[in-house]
Amino acid sequence: MNTSRRAPLARRALAVIVGAVAAVSLLTGCLYSVIPSDATSSPAPSRQPDLDGVPAGFEEFYAQTLDWTSCEGVDAGRYDCTTVTAPLDWSDPEAGTIDLAVIRRAATHGDAIGSLLTNPGGPGASGYDLIAQSASYAVGEAVLDAYDVIGFDPRGVGRSTAVECLDAKAMDSMLYDIPADPRGSQGWTDELTQRNRDFVNACEAHSEGILPYITTDNAARDMDLLRGVLGDAKLNYLGYSYGTFLGATYAKLFPERVGRLVLDGAIDPSVSGTDVGTTQAIGFESALRAYMADCLDGGDCPFSGTVDQAMADLGTLLASVDAKPLRNSDGRMLGADTLMTGIIAALYSEDSWSYLTTALAQTLEGDPSTAFSLADFYNNRDRNGNYSDNSTEAFRAYNCMDYPVDTSQADKDAAQALVEQKAPTIAPYWQGVDVCEVWPYPPTGVREKITADGAAPIVVVGTTNDPATPYAWSESLAAQLSSGVLVTREGEGHTGYNKGNTCVDSAVEGYLIDGTVPQDGLRCSR
Repeated sequence: MNTSRRAPLARRALAVIVGAVAAVSLLTGCLYSVIPSDATSSPAPSRQPDLDGVPAGFEEFYAQTLDWTSCEGVDAGRYDCTTVTAPLDWSDPEAGTIDLAVIRRAATHGDAIGSLLTNPGGPGASGYDLIAQSASYAVGEAVLDAYDVIGFDPRGVGRSTAVECLDAKAMDSMLYDIPADPRGSQGWTDELTQRNRDFVNACEAHSEGILPYITTDNAARDMDLLRGVLGDAKLNYLGYSYGTFLGATYAKLFPERVGRLVLDGAIDPSVSGTDVGTTQAIGFESALRAYMADCLDGGDCPFSGTVDQAMADLGTLLASVDAKPLRNSDGRMLGADTLMTGIIAALYSEDSWSYLTTALAQTLEGDPSTAFSLADFYNNRDRNGNYSDNSTEAFRAYNCMDYPVDTSQADKDAAQALVEQKAPTIAPYWQGVDVCEVWPYPPTGVREKITADGAAPIVVVGTTNDPATPYAWSESLAAQLSSGVLVTREGEGHTGYNKGNTCVDSAVEGYLIDGTVPQDGLRCSR
């Protein structure tokens, strides 16, 4: 069971573009194909760093020369990699340093417009892996032609100086073990609280002092360092889901350095942690109802009747495995929390709906294998029980530092009542025990509107039935930003660009490549 802030299933809910992968990759564990390279030249030399307006005391960081080399495990020629040294603490240049892992996919044709930094979300998802494994999924071919596309692991993540907590066995226990006491009882709460303490103690012991500095504010300042050492006077950026919060934070801190920013699947920076969880629960319930309507129209749906009747039957299935978990072939037990994790994973994209149908049909027959495959994908766990990255650890570290802990019991009770009313299928399995209540450092983030006065136009893309970052958040962020421009994709799934909608793709690429600002309020149907 995932007991993160806001909801037990919110880790992917605040992003990860790769949650919308083709379902065949989702279940086989295949990696995305690396873009084939027809180039054989040595890495391109670095441009001169941009040193205009460098914060006092941090000049040496911005002036560093990048050493580009071939990337491990990636075809040589089109891709090259480097490590950037960043300050541990952006308020004290003498406090120590961290490393940021960076990959560059060189522009396909001619001279690049410049660098385009990308972030797939999370917080905690690897931007390095996104570009190394699936550059054409991250951006369209026209953007690959025009830009040097940059992937990077933010501080605390992956190949950069990373948060480290549990080994695979302990992670399995934290994410999948079923508490001994009944859901909602004091014993249940006590057991999950102890899991949180064990997790936090492990993070503190193994992360070498970086935990208080794993914040979105610091990551945005790191992004300006990357812009500078890459030699760009302005930041061009494409951020998905949590990446929209990172991009908006950059615009707040450095409005005069905003180039062409696209924020897809937005998070509302003014929303509290409690409200985030409430809105996401309602969003996933809406997506689940859309899935169920589609399932009932097909020939192999394990449910029947109306959507309301089918949702009630799904609720009965969840309650059944909550009471009597199903044993998987590897010995793990499928309870309601893990089944809900699998359901959530499949709701990120319509491409995965058929696999959700398979998982639910098999679970009804007592076979939890596909449900576990979906949940394992969500948690980045492979068939051998290994975790491919530290996204769970990084997710919790960022959120515990970015979100003030909600202390009002009245607000919590009101939020729970709303979830029960608007998301009755999900509600029983949405509330966990907040790991941030035992985090060893107080949060430094604030929840406030971001206006970024003086910034160039910032394009915000929202999808009308996005379950993870509901459309209302994109509307809100676009309205907050002084130069915000809203582009709407009408449809299902998480994020809108590069999903096959020509209208959205043309608007985004016309802006990134030609600087043509889309019409504010542009709506793109299927």
